[in-house]
Amino acid sequence: MCHITSTFTPQADSSFREISSLRFWPRSHLLMKPGTLTHTIAVILSSVAGLFTQNAPAAVPNGLMKLSKKSSKKQDNSLLKVDPYVSSAKADPPFLSKPAERFPWKKEIVTTVFWIGEKPTANNPVPNRSSSWDANWTKSYGGFDNPDRAERRDFIPAKFTPQQNPFYCALPYNDKASSGHRPEAPRVVPWFREVYQGPAVSTCKDRWIAIRKGNKTAYAQWEDAGPFRTDHWQYVFGNERPKPNLNKGAGLDVSPAVRDYLGLQETDVTDWKFVEFGEVPHGPWSKLGENNTFVINQGKDSKALVQGLTPKGALLP
Repeated sequence: MCHITSTFTPQADSSFREISSLRFWPRSHLLMKPGTLTHTIAVILSSVAGLFTQNAPAAVPNGLMKLSKKSSKKQDNSLLKVDPYVSSAKADPPFLSKPAERFPWKKEIVTTVFWIGEKPTANNPVPNRSSSWDANWTKSYGGFDNPDRAERRDFIPAKFTPQQNPFYCALPYNDKASSGHRPEAPRVVPWFREVYQGPAVSTCKDRWIAIRKGNKTAYAQWEDAGPFRTDHWQYVFGNERPKPNLNKGAGLDVSPAVRDYLGLQETDVTDWKFVEFGEVPHGPWSKLGENNTFVINQGKDSKALVQGLTPKGALLP
């Protein structure tokens, strides 16, 4: 005997009850010619099959997860199709690649060197006395970050000790507008809500990234917007490639310290990705700077230690 199993909608259930009621028909209605009985059963089965087909679930619209035609298991739609020119507060952020890889490597990115206090040139028309987030960047740093290798020692300028992390970089996006943040920033900056401190504070400044060349990886903090663009979030947080520009389509600027650690040429090719601070190992990038997360945390630990050793009621200096 053939068993038919399905999930019924109310309409399907009602129709099936009508068909099932045949078993209560009087015997006289069922006594018919063999050919007529066969035809009747065929009609009934055809009606049932058509009923199930009409009431089958509609196709699932495209989304983050979809059913494969080859399997009933969920399939990961790894690359979100996002219109780069449309901002929607309800849209999912475009930076997600795979669930286990929040920040994937951006590979083979043309990388150039820039430095605090750099004067404008044909290929770099904006002077680096200021950054997108610090009008007095040179002063905050402590001086001119001379890129001349003969004028550097241990990844820093030979003439002074920087007051900020000498391992810094620039990416072509600025989350800040003239007042507040760009309208798309809360959606496209992955950590925006986690670190938001009000309309005057950038959520991108000081963020850590890993920069890889061959078998070496340096770590730097994001301190400026560039090269050339400050609006290309589709590349910085998404899947687009850098736009063409005067520096061979450069999509990353790095400091002389990063250059020297990785052994880069003035124009080179690297891989980079965002990293959480907990992923950053100790190294030359963890030693200096008031903006350096390592230094900040060390100061907090020292203060907590002093407070723990100070008798109650005693005044700290």
